[in-house]
Amino acid sequence: MTPFTQENEMFRLSLRQLVEREIVPHAPEWEEAGALPRDLFRRLGEQGFLGVRVSEACGGSGLDFWSTAVLVQELVRCGSIGVAVSVLAHAEFATKVIDRAGSEEIKDLFVRPAAAGERIGALGATEPDAGSDVGAIRTRAVREGDDYVINGAKTFITNGSIADFVTTVVRTGGPGHRGISLVVVPADAQGFRRSRRLRKVGCHASDTAELAFEDCRVPARYLVGPENGGFKLIMQGFESERLVLALICCQQMRLMWEEARRYGHERKAFGQPLLGFQVWRHRLADALTSIEAAEALTYRAIDLYVRGEPCNGEISMAKLFAAESCVGVAHDCAQIFGGNRYMEEYAIARLQRDSLAFSVGAGTSEVMREIIARTSGLEPREEAR
Repeated sequence: MTPFTQENEMFRLSLRQLVEREIVPHAPEWEEAGALPRDLFRRLGEQGFLGVRVSEACGGSGLDFWSTAVLVQELVRCGSIGVAVSVLAHAEFATKVIDRAGSEEIKDLFVRPAAAGERIGALGATEPDAGSDVGAIRTRAVREGDDYVINGAKTFITNGSIADFVTTVVRTGGPGHRGISLVVVPADAQGFRRSRRLRKVGCHASDTAELAFEDCRVPARYLVGPENGGFKLIMQGFESERLVLALICCQQMRLMWEEARRYGHERKAFGQPLLGFQVWRHRLADALTSIEAAEALTYRAIDLYVRGEPCNGEISMAKLFAAESCVGVAHDCAQIFGGNRYMEEYAIARLQRDSLAFSVGAGTSEVMREIIARTSGLEPREEAR
């Protein structure tokens, strides 16, 4: 039974037409360029696809996460995973937290134009010495009059080289998670610098950059939420980010499986199609089972999330299983292509290498396991220590 409503499916049909018309033909050139064009964000914004979860007061649709799920699934269908990564980093990761906790002023300055596709956003969290451990963030923001002066560096920042603003995780207090805040840094702020664009193994259409803050001065009113209250906002944002990555993995696996099935029917060896061999039928049957299991876990987590129930453990399970399964399914689906799995002209070559990123992004698989253990009562009891 599908969890999607009739309205979700109407939204899907409209988006699918746009993806087939305006994204699929250009995806290879965007992969080569290493970034998406600004015009794509404008087109998606004009059609209302960038503000699905943004409040109506800020120019969005105010819909629930099931609409974001449709957005992810249809963008992945273009065959370039970087497209979905870049668009969702803008529409979900960088923007939604401002919509949720920002002042009316910064919502007007950043969220409204982001939903319209007029300004591109990035989330600046990861640092050279702090990734999944957000409490170890070192980039510091010091209050000077009406401004924050920021010094530090960020790395692995999706949209970093094209963003007009960066929702930046900074340290405004003492050590640990209690000293963390969120500040929006416009790309034209004094002291903000894009150090370099990083070259990745996969997800090429999604640009990734290193950022530097050198006495970077931004108005203190660009603070999102209370000072030293950013850790909770980041953790809340991680829930939706992990759901997005789980969805990307599920749809990517399905795309690879469909490619493998098509090739298995068309390609012949020893006088019969590859799927005439039981070994390949069973291998792809196992892959499909993994896909369905990952999708079921992900849909269950989304249902809990939309209903507002505690679901950190379930979200972590979905992200862990989908990300880990994606690597195995990628290998099995690519293997049926033989030597062609290693040829750039085949979509499977791109898809299998793109599968490597998701066991790290938004918290590593090791962190997911720790969250699952903690929320399941597996930690040693105090009296046993």
